Amino acid sequence: MRTPHAADSGDPRESLAGRLADPFVSEAVFDHLTDIVYFVKDRQGRYVVVNDTLVERSGANQKSDLIGKTSEEVFGGEFGSGFLDQDLSVIQSQQPLIDELERHVYPSNVTGWCLTTKLPLKGADGSVVGVVGMSRDLQSPGEDASDLNQLADTIDYIKRHLETPLRTAELADRVGMSSYQLDRRCREVYGISSSQLVLQLRMSAAATKLRQTDDSIVSIALSSGYSDQSAFTRQFRRTFGVSPGKFRAQQSN
Repeated sequence: MRTPHAADSGDPRESLAGRLADPFVSEAVFDHLTDIVYFVKDRQGRYVVVNDTLVERSGANQKSDLIGKTSEEVFGGEFGSGFLDQDLSVIQSQQPLIDELERHVYPSNVTGWCLTTKLPLKGADGSVVGVVGMSRDLQSPGEDASDLNQLADTIDYIKRHLETPLRTAELADRVGMSSYQLDRRCREVYGISSSQLVLQLRMSAAATKLRQTDDSIVSIALSSGYSDQSAFTRQFRRTFGVSPGKFRAQQSN
């Protein structure tokens, strides 16, 4: 019978982390995923770790060409500054960005759609020291993306009109899709229906306001498309497991 190593006692995560020669061992794994961009950045949004796919997409020759630079310095223009703003927002708010549908640049200036997730990276003392993230391709470069363009347009419209009734048929009609087509594309990209996507975006926006503003719960309910606070509270509790008031109190601790 195997005798446990002395360092194996206690929390196995701490034990393994303390014995790793390279704390960024995941970099080697992501080097083999050609449809995923992977990165770790510091508090200023500067690249600390990148995978080979990101090197290729940026037009650089090697990883060291990116280390210490921000996405704005690497990509320039609207894309680069937008990515940097996104990084700094995640770091400053300490809130993750999950499955954001966005355009990325491929070699030869071809653009395509990706799903991006970014998480605040915390240090041993609990403070945010950077951001770790990945972007997964939803299409091959040059592939027809008209339906993804329509989905992105729809998501942007939903975010700007959360306080209004948002019906699938009307959302689909405004981008020239049928309800079935919009639902199918939502399920392919997010694994949920268009109506569930609306609910998810409403709850996410409400949670952000509870964390970052002093707005009353009634006003947040109205801005999230609910006609009364009780209906909003019931849905919020189903989504997050706690009432809006308790959620706000927990975030302030």
